[in-house]
Amino acid sequence: MAQQYSKKFKQDAVIYVQTHPELTIVECAKHLGINENTLYTWLRKSKKGEEFRGQGNYSTDEAKEIARLKRELKDTKDALEILKKTIKIMGE
Repeated sequence: MAQQYSKKFKQDAVIYVQTHPELTIVECAKHLGINENTLYTWLRKSKKGEEFRGQGNYSTDEAKEIARLKRELKDTKDALEILKKTIKIMGE
């Protein structure tokens, strides 16, 4: 599985490259412990003004929160169904 990096880490990595002009991109990537192609991608997005998404495949923080809440709701519904079945069995 591919490594996922936080939005803050991506921003800090771009700043690191910008503040160390004496280092090549490859050297910066090695210092940060990331793949050089990944760093090139972050730099390209930064220059285009695109925002980093952070972890996961969500387009916005709101979409990520909605997905989390949906999972939580599903888990709660599942727990409720189990409790209902348990009450029904105990009542017999």
